[in-house]
Amino acid sequence: MNPNTVVEQMLARKSIRKYTDREPSDEIIEAIVRAGQQAPFAAQLGSVLLKRDRESAPFHAPLLFTVCVDAHRLELIMAKRGWRIRTNDLSLLLFGIQDACYMAENMVMAAESLGLGSCFLGMTPYKAGKVAERYVLPPRVFPLVELAMGYPDENPPTRPRFPVDAHLHEDTYREFNDEDIERAMRVMDEGYLSQDYYRNANYMVALEDGREETFSYDDYSWTEHMGRKWGQWLGSPAQLLGQMAACGFHIGAADDE
Repeated sequence: MNPNTVVEQMLARKSIRKYTDREPSDEIIEAIVRAGQQAPFAAQLGSVLLKRDRESAPFHAPLLFTVCVDAHRLELIMAKRGWRIRTNDLSLLLFGIQDACYMAENMVMAAESLGLGSCFLGMTPYKAGKVAERYVLPPRVFPLVELAMGYPDENPPTRPRFPVDAHLHEDTYREFNDEDIERAMRVMDEGYLSQDYYRNANYMVALEDGREETFSYDDYSWTEHMGRKWGQWLGSPAQLLGQMAACGFHIGAADDE
């Protein structure tokens, strides 16, 4: 395959958590947001919030974007045509999440091409109410993901990914055998261990329910980390549903409510 700078840039992408003092210009910011706007969409249900405050920003990044699902703007446009939203909130949110995610990824890749780095902050939905207060958001705007961004002051290695055949299924979903799963696990665990990722981050998810710790940073890696996160946290959807309701999205409500 011939060299392709876009693909090479995508394959080299990594999260950046240290930034220089250099401030991105307004022209750079506009170019990044315009690239986000040009992403595929269902109904342009994405909006972008920007805060420039290093003191309060994660990692002291010069830019903190928050990409939101925005049904408020759509409601205003529809009202001009004599329509109101009939679509249920779950469907509306799912389409909006698609739009906002495409937008955010376009922004990340545009920033990379302009020499900036970034870091996604995925827990934003669990503090959506606070974000809404901070930005004085109208109802029906849901903060989906925050994006710290600026000029990198570090150059970490790219992090491992599963083998391609663990993601790609042609014609039908291919059933995984033990060898497939063990190979995928080995790629991830050995890759992270070789980079001393969790040791350097000093991050090991604590065990709950009285489970005894048997790992050290010599063998604690990605698959154990994922097991502890998704095997212990967020068992109930109540907190997330509450945040959605605080932003005007009521999942499970009857169609005529």
